[in-house]
Amino acid sequence: MCMYSSVDGFATDWHLVHLGSRAVGGAGLVMSEATAVSPEGRITPDDLGIWKDEHIPMLKRITTFILEHGAVPGIQLAHAGRKASHQSPWKGAAAIPAAEGGWQTVAPSGVPFSDTEPQPAALTKEAISKVISDFQEAATRALEAGYQVIEIHAAHGYLLHEFMSPLSNIKTENYGGAFENRIRLLLEIIESIRQVWPQEYPLLVRISATDWAGGGWTDDDSVALAAILQHKEVDLIDCSTGGNVAHVKIPVEPGYQVRFAESIRKNTDMKTGAVGLITTAQQAEEIIATGKADLVLLAREMLRDPYFPLHAARELGADVPWPLQYERAKPSSY
Repeated sequence: MCMYSSVDGFATDWHLVHLGSRAVGGAGLVMSEATAVSPEGRITPDDLGIWKDEHIPMLKRITTFILEHGAVPGIQLAHAGRKASHQSPWKGAAAIPAAEGGWQTVAPSGVPFSDTEPQPAALTKEAISKVISDFQEAATRALEAGYQVIEIHAAHGYLLHEFMSPLSNIKTENYGGAFENRIRLLLEIIESIRQVWPQEYPLLVRISATDWAGGGWTDDDSVALAAILQHKEVDLIDCSTGGNVAHVKIPVEPGYQVRFAESIRKNTDMKTGAVGLITTAQQAEEIIATGKADLVLLAREMLRDPYFPLHAARELGADVPWPLQYERAKPSSY
């Protein structure tokens, strides 16, 4: 969940308290927000970044705290593509004009997100090579900063998703056209990251399993991608949806995206993570117990309740350790 609370990409005390409280609250994995691999890859000027070595010390402070409190620190590496250069949500979320500090956005093709959005510049082969290098260098910094899980953000209409979907990628050469070409950039980024990322540390990929739009990326495409990624040293696919097409109708209801994680898991050997309106302990437990996914990832519910894991454990009758500093408040009825 983006915090839009950085200046020049730097993490702050807000990030330390925000992420650290989830570790104190019993989370097994604490994932940092979409973290830009380059300045032009930021959604907003206020995004967290990992494009320069100076970002590392504060990130290291955060991961050290997370580890000290029993959780695993993870980081989501991202490039916003044509959805970059916008104001933060509470500032209006509109595209930022160049005169006000906005920058040229990039995409596989010069196709804007909507009729009211600026036209992105189509990435050249040389620029694509820089994107791959940016992801690899960010992974190297993530390792130095103490992260033990990387998630490549290839969802929600950001750059890698833009390449994967035929609705945003109208290239006709190596990175466009056929399915194999549209996933090429993601595969090359995975390969480049695995050159610097230890084998014992998980590498996750977040996808939008469907565009919810005719002619776009489909759940069948997601299964096909997973069948390939299971042989590419990817440990798990985090299954979200949407974000690449404006004004689509998404059938939002509790657990509405779980079926995509279930489909990939049943049709491939790839492990999956389920997300999307998962808000109760019983709901999360049912997803795991019935084999619909291998992992449940919580976002907004953890914003509402940083101690959700401790509360969930009690509801499910599991006696888990509490922070020593909080033990005097631990309920005795387990």
